[in-house]
Amino acid sequence: MRRAGTGTGGAAVAVAVAVPLLLLLLLLARSPPVAAGDGKKSDARLVSEQFSQAPQKLAFYSWYGSARLFHFRVPPDTVLLRWLLQVSRGSGPTCTNMEITVYFRYGAPPVINPLGTSFPDNTSVQPSFLLKMLHSNASVNISHPAPGDWFVAAHLPPSSHKIEVKPDMLVVRVVEVSILEPDVPFPQTLLSHPSYLKVFVPEYTQELRLELQGCASNGSLGCPVSLTVGSATLPGNFQKVLTCSGPTQACRLLLPSPPWDRWLQVTAKSLAGPRVSVAFSAVAALTACRPWSVNFQHLLQSSPNQSSNASTGLLPPTPSYQDLDRRGRVGGGPFCLRSFPVLREDVDVVSVRFQPLDRVSVLVQSDMPSVMRLNLNTGMDSGGSLTISMRVNKTAIANTSVVACVTAASPLLSFNASLSCTTAFFQGHPLSLSASSPTANLIIPYPETDNWYLSLQLMCPERPEECEQASVLVETTLYLVPCLNDCGPYGQCLLLRRHGYLYAGCSCKAGWRGWSCTDNSTAQTAAQQKAAALLLTLSNLVFLAPIAISVHRSLLVEASVYAYTMFFSTFYHACDQPGEAVLCILNYDTLQYCDFLGSGVSIWVTILCMARLKAALKYVLFLLGALVFAMSLQLDRRAAWNTMGPCLFAIVVMVTMWAYRCGRRRHCYPPSWQRWVFYLLPGISMAAVAITIYTSMMTSDNYYYTHSIWHMLLAGSAAFLLPPREQHTKPWACSQKLTCHYEICKNHRDELYTVT
Repeated sequence: MRRAGTGTGGAAVAVAVAVPLLLLLLLLARSPPVAAGDGKKSDARLVSEQFSQAPQKLAFYSWYGSARLFHFRVPPDTVLLRWLLQVSRGSGPTCTNMEITVYFRYGAPPVINPLGTSFPDNTSVQPSFLLKMLHSNASVNISHPAPGDWFVAAHLPPSSHKIEVKPDMLVVRVVEVSILEPDVPFPQTLLSHPSYLKVFVPEYTQELRLELQGCASNGSLGCPVSLTVGSATLPGNFQKVLTCSGPTQACRLLLPSPPWDRWLQVTAKSLAGPRVSVAFSAVAALTACRPWSVNFQHLLQSSPNQSSNASTGLLPPTPSYQDLDRRGRVGGGPFCLRSFPVLREDVDVVSVRFQPLDRVSVLVQSDMPSVMRLNLNTGMDSGGSLTISMRVNKTAIANTSVVACVTAASPLLSFNASLSCTTAFFQGHPLSLSASSPTANLIIPYPETDNWYLSLQLMCPERPEECEQASVLVETTLYLVPCLNDCGPYGQCLLLRRHGYLYAGCSCKAGWRGWSCTDNSTAQTAAQQKAAALLLTLSNLVFLAPIAISVHRSLLVEASVYAYTMFFSTFYHACDQPGEAVLCILNYDTLQYCDFLGSGVSIWVTILCMARLKAALKYVLFLLGALVFAMSLQLDRRAAWNTMGPCLFAIVVMVTMWAYRCGRRRHCYPPSWQRWVFYLLPGISMAAVAITIYTSMMTSDNYYYTHSIWHMLLAGSAAFLLPPREQHTKPWACSQKLTCHYEICKNHRDELYTVT
C-alpha cells in the first residue's frame, strides 16, 4: 500500500490507494476514530455524520466549465473531516493507472490553472491545494475544519475514457463543547481525551488573549498542553498551535483582529504520557474596539445642502465628526476604526455593486484606519470575481501615501511599516496609493463566503508629523461580477450550476486562453479568424445543390427545409465567431437553436423521402418529426440522442418500406444498379464519414475545418440520396385548357389538381 500527499498546517492528508469497494463501505460504516489518547475507548462526546453526492463524469480541463464541482457544508463543532473519493469507469470496473486531479477549498470554488495560462493584471490568486490520484480510491482527512461551505473540483488529463468520481464526506463533530466566557476562568482536567472549547468573538473585537493559568501535571509544575486555536481551511491554513511545555504555570496566546461575530474553536490536548492528568484553568480575554461611523439618523436628518456636499465627496459636518479629535476620542472614549456604511445593490445573478451610503469618497487619516464592510456572506456570492479599484488625487497625496488591506472575517486594525496585511487567521491582500501611483486595482476570483473588509490608513514613512493634520479622500469602486470584463472580445461568460449553487466561468475562443480569456500565447491572428469565419459560413452554400435538386424533382417541402438549414447555419456560425469576424442578425441562443433544429430536420426529411411513402403519410411524419426535434432540443440541445433517436426511427421506416417493395416485386429495391452505384453508395459513404467526423474527430482545435467538412458532407449526402421522380412522368402537366383562359394542371403521381 502506497501513501502520498501532505497537509497544510493542521490539515493532515492521507491518501489510501487500491482500496476495494467493500472495504470502502466498511470504512463508512465503522465508528468514528478516537480523537486522541486512549485507543481502546471511544469518546462519547463525538458523533459521526455522512454526506454524499451523485457521481459526475470527468473531462479533460479546457476551461473552468469542464471541471466537475462538488459543494458540501461542514456542520459546526466538527473536529475531523474525511473525504472518500471513489473513482470508476462509468458503470464498468474500477479504474487503474489513471491520474485524476482533485482540488479542495474552503468558502468558494477552487481557483485552478492546470494549463498554466496567465491571469489578468492585478489578480490575486492563492496556490490551490490539490491531490493527484493514480488509483481508484483515495481519502483525505482534515482536522478541525472550518464550518460552512467546502468545495471539491476534479478533472482529467487528456484522455478519452469516461471516468466518474463520487465524493463522500464523513464528519466527526462534538456534541458536548464547553463555552469559554470572557474573563471567567474555566477549570479543565486532561487525561486521555482532548478538551473541546469554544469562545464567541463579537463584532468590533480588536484582540483576543487566551491564557492557561495554574497549569500542573500530577501536582508538579509545568504545563504539557498543546493548544490548537481556530479552524483549518484550504488552500491556506492559519491555525494557531501553542505548545505549553515550559516550567511556568501560565501560557498565553495573543490573536490580533480575530474573526468577528463567530465561534472560535479551541482544542486542548495533553502532551503528558498515558494516565497522567493535567489540570489548568482556561481564560479568554477580549479587547473591545469602539467604532466611529456615520449613523442612519444623520442620513435622515441631512439637509439638501449636506446631501449636495456628500455627492461631491466632502464629509458633512455631523456632530459626531466635530467632536472627534485627532486622538480618536469622544468624551474620553477611544476609537479604533472609522466605519463607513456600505450599500449593497444586487444587480443580477452573481452581480453586486457596493458604494458608501452618503458619499463618493472615503475619508482617510493617520490616527486610525477607515473600514468598509462588503457583505459577501449570502452563500451565492462566491461564484464571481470581486473587483476593487481605488483612486486618489495626486496633489492631495504629495508627501504621504495611503495603504490598504483587503481581508475576510475581520479588518486589519493595526498598520505598520512592513504592510504585512495579516489578521489572526487570514492573509490579506495589500494595496497602496501614492503620488507616483494614484490608482490601485485588485481582482479576487471566487472570494470566500464571508464579510470582507477594506481597511485604509494614511502613512508618512519619512515625516510622521506631517500626517497628524492631514486627510485624504479616496474614491472607491467596489463590485462583484460573474466574469471580469465579460471575458473580453474573445470569450463568453457562462453561468454554471451545480444543484442550487451558481458560479461563472469564461469559455474562450480563437485560441485565447486564461481565466478571463486574456492569454494570447496561442491566439489566432485576425486573418486566421476571418478565414475560419468564411470557411464555416461559405461551406453551407453546398446546400444549394440539394435545394436545386429538390425543386427540380418537385420536392418543395424538402427544398424549404434545406434552405432553412443553410440560412440559419450560415448566420449562426457568423455570430459564433470571436473578435472582429462576427455578425449576429438575431440573438445568439436563437440562432443556435434554429441551426440545431434545421440540421436534425434535414436528416429526418431526407430519410423519409427515400422511403417513398404516400404523400399524406409523408407530410404527417415530416410535421411530427419537426415537433419532436423542437421539444427534444428545448430539453437538452447537445444530447446525442436528440438527433439519433428520430433518425434511427426514420431509418427503420425506410428499411421497412424497401423490404416491403422487395417482397412485393420479387427483386431488390431500388431495382437499378446504377442507382446503387452512382447515388446510394456515394451518399451513404458521405453520410458515414460525416457522422464519424462529427462524433469522434471534431475538437476545439480543428473545429473550423472539421465542422466545415461536416457541412459539405451533410449537404452532399442529401443531394445524392434524394430519390428521383417517377419515370416517363413530368412533375407538373397541364391536362386541358379552360375557355376562361385558365389551365387545370394535374400531378399524375399525387393525383392532385390545381388551377393556374
